[in-house]
Amino acid sequence: MKAIRVNITSFISDDQPGFVECKFNDAWDNEHVVQDKAPILTDKYLDANSTYPQDGVIACEIITQWNDKDGRTICTVTTLTPWAVYTIHDLTEFDILEEQLIERTEW
Repeated sequence: MKAIRVNITSFISDDQPGFVECKFNDAWDNEHVVQDKAPILTDKYLDANSTYPQDGVIACEIITQWNDKDGRTICTVTTLTPWAVYTIHDLTEFDILEEQLIERTEW
């Protein structure tokens, strides 16, 4: 399964199982903010006393991919699949540079 690399920037809620905020930039350098359950974004145990930022990932599915005029490989991805992850602005589809994607193994 593919995943977008993100920076987990803060712990935002003790509600079970713990909620964190993360950020990533798309291929056009627009910043996106996601607030979700910590176990969706990382296999590490995080709480209010953890050190931030932390590395994390958002699982996604590639919709299409192409090369732009600068030769960069850009992937349009959706975070609706597999776990319905939305940004704070309710976005689920992004253009991401190929190097921002990794293969996410189940944890």
